[in-house]
Amino acid sequence: MKTKIYGHRGSKGSYPENSMLAFKKAIDAGVDGMELDIHMTKDGELVVIHDATLDRTTTGIGYVKDHTLDQIKALSIGAKFTEFRHYDSSWDLEQVPTLAEALTLFKSHDLEVNIELKTYEVAYPGIEEKMLKIVKDSGYDPNKVVYSAFHLPTLLRIQLLDEQAKTAWLLEHQLPMPDDYLQMLNLEALHVDYKVVLKHPAQWQPIAHQLRIWTVNELHDMKALVDLGVKAIVTDHPEIATMRYSS
Repeated sequence: MKTKIYGHRGSKGSYPENSMLAFKKAIDAGVDGMELDIHMTKDGELVVIHDATLDRTTTGIGYVKDHTLDQIKALSIGAKFTEFRHYDSSWDLEQVPTLAEALTLFKSHDLEVNIELKTYEVAYPGIEEKMLKIVKDSGYDPNKVVYSAFHLPTLLRIQLLDEQAKTAWLLEHQLPMPDDYLQMLNLEALHVDYKVVLKHPAQWQPIAHQLRIWTVNELHDMKALVDLGVKAIVTDHPEIATMRYSS
């Protein structure tokens, strides 16, 4: 099994993260899949943005949950990235995508998609059900979608709503007997910080085929994880990873 390459928030290392531009650049690079993050707006829409607040990546301020979709769509998701080498004034027109918009793009390129639910800071009642409906309405192949979260109850709620849903637990710490967690929590995969896996690779090797590893940006780390046989690596620089390890 070849290790797959996922764009982390698109091509995050060179373009505005979680923007349609960054997603398109990652697609151009030849990724197998895409990782993105979702939050819920004041009016119950699901938007693609990493932080619970707008301040870092957009021209807005405050929590996503306190703004409507229309208010968020009025913001730029590109204007904060003027320090990037490829910055162009056209980036200022980039808007925060909805989950549905992103899925439409990914589906047209037959990508795998990792939807991370950002539920560990703000409680979004009903976000799991809304997300599953959006994915179903998009017509996306359910075998190509995995739902991940740090907050384990989120994954358990998804499983209750759809027993066929593929779920993955995000981890940034060592886990004793990780295969036991996979089996008993009915997880499709574990999504683990690369530093954790590379610190004790022998511990993780037996379940390497069930590991997606984030965020892998250095070539020597990519090689070590590909040699270990992990399921996928998630990288800010898909244009580099696909050049060396495209499946």
